[in-house]
Amino acid sequence: MRQIQETTKYRGRFAPTPSGMLHFGSLVTAVGSYLDARSHQGEWLVRIEDVDHPRVKAGISEKILSTLEQFGMEWDGPVIYQSKCMNRYQDALHFLGSLGLTYPCSCTRKEIADSALLGLEGMVYPGHCRNGLPPDHNQRPQAVRIKTKPDRIEFQDRLQGSVYQSIANEIGDFVLRRADGIYTYQLAVVVDDGWQGITHIVRGADLLASTPRQIFLQRLLGYPTPSYLHLPVVTTAQGEKLSKQTLAHPIDTENPLLQLMAAIDFLGQHPPSELIEGDLNSFWQWAINHWSVTRIAQVTYAPYNPSLNIVNE
Repeated sequence: MRQIQETTKYRGRFAPTPSGMLHFGSLVTAVGSYLDARSHQGEWLVRIEDVDHPRVKAGISEKILSTLEQFGMEWDGPVIYQSKCMNRYQDALHFLGSLGLTYPCSCTRKEIADSALLGLEGMVYPGHCRNGLPPDHNQRPQAVRIKTKPDRIEFQDRLQGSVYQSIANEIGDFVLRRADGIYTYQLAVVVDDGWQGITHIVRGADLLASTPRQIFLQRLLGYPTPSYLHLPVVTTAQGEKLSKQTLAHPIDTENPLLQLMAAIDFLGQHPPSELIEGDLNSFWQWAINHWSVTRIAQVTYAPYNPSLNIVNE
């Protein structure tokens, strides 16, 4: 199955979902991934994660790309759209199936909830369909699940430290293709990162618990495991993740420099106050030259204080 773009150079990526405009939390992720790539003289790719088409909003992809340009972030190579990569996900699913590692599942959420234990991210799938569909379920819509193992998956995050998980016990056999035919994030992101030869992944810590599942799939598909850096997730004062679901305000594109200063300040980089008087080029030059992961707080969630606190170095 191993079909990747071989590279020995740092290759990172930013992969937004076009379900809404970029907000401050997504800007923090974009800036962090961009700075980490550029400070390593690496490539920075942009991928639009639009595989879950019911969530996609018309025109948002173009607005996201325009916003990145307005903020001075230049990507390498063409923008990749997941909606145009379905054949790769299908091939990966077929490969896993050929090894006897997947199976159809017709369980409803209620059926799962009635007999499942609570795990890391909801109910642990109890395995009702692992040994075959119940006789009266053949006409139901069917998802495709991957057979997991109780082995511990462990990795070293560049910020969060050692992370480990027993997928079978804490997650269960997870879905690769939903009953409506949509490929899940877990499969698509692994195939995309492997195919693009991504060497370093910088993203929000809300995806930290997903990483062992992705490493599990990488090993089955023959992909190398990238280096991971999970940044603190921006929250509201009430502790809610800043997101489209919590009605986070879109980024103010009228003053990109102020937003960028706030983003690197959130990431602990302590930009000097005089940067606000300069331009985007001088900002990025300073930010790339001074990027330091060790300055980022080792937390998974942190509130965003809209009153920018910039200190002189």
